[in-house]
Amino acid sequence: MRRTFALVLVALLAVTVGCADDQKVTTQPATSPPPTTVPTAQPSTSEAAGQTPSRPASAAVGDALDLKGLEDGEALAVTVVKVVDPARAENEYSTPDVGLRFVAVQFRLKNTGTAVCSDSPSNGARLVDAQGQQFDPTYEDTSAGPGFPGDVTAAPGDTVLGFITFEVPTDSRVVKIQFTMSSGFAGQTGQWDVPAR
Repeated sequence: MRRTFALVLVALLAVTVGCADDQKVTTQPATSPPPTTVPTAQPSTSEAAGQTPSRPASAAVGDALDLKGLEDGEALAVTVVKVVDPARAENEYSTPDVGLRFVAVQFRLKNTGTAVCSDSPSNGARLVDAQGQQFDPTYEDTSAGPGFPGDVTAAPGDTVLGFITFEVPTDSRVVKIQFTMSSGFAGQTGQWDVPAR
C-alpha cells in the first residue's frame, strides 16, 4: 500500500512540476499590428542584406495584453500602468525585511469577455529579475496607491485598477512583469519588459 501511494505521489509531482505544453507567454501588445509573415522560399530584404529579421515588439509598461481565463468567455485586456521601484511602505509596521525593498506594480484589468470575471489578481502576478529569479507578491501595501482587495469581480466591459506589491532583494534589477488569469492557472501568461531604472 505504501509503495502504491509513493508511486502515485511521484507521478502527481511530475505532472505538477513539469512544464506545461499548453502554457503560452504573450508579449505582443494588443495595439501593435500582427507581425507579417515572410514566405520561407524567398528570403526577406533584411535577410538578403545579411541582417537578421526583427522580432515583434515586446510589451512594455503602458501596453495592454489580451489574455484568456480558464472558463469560456473569460478575457481581460491587462495593462501594466506603472511600476514604483522602490515603493515606500504604507506605514512603519509594513517595512520590508533587511536587504529587501518593495516594488509596487499598478495593473488595469478590463473585462473584454462575455462572462463575469471573478479572480484574485495577486495570485497570478509575478516579477522576474535580471538573473531570472521570480518573485511572488507580498500581502503588504505601499504608499504608491490602493491595492486590489483579495478578490475582484468585473462584469463584461468593466475595469478594475489596483497595485500589487512585491518584496525583492535590494540589489535585484526587475526586468519583467508577468500576469496570468484564473489565479495563475490559465494557459496564457502576459509578460511586460521593465525599463532600467
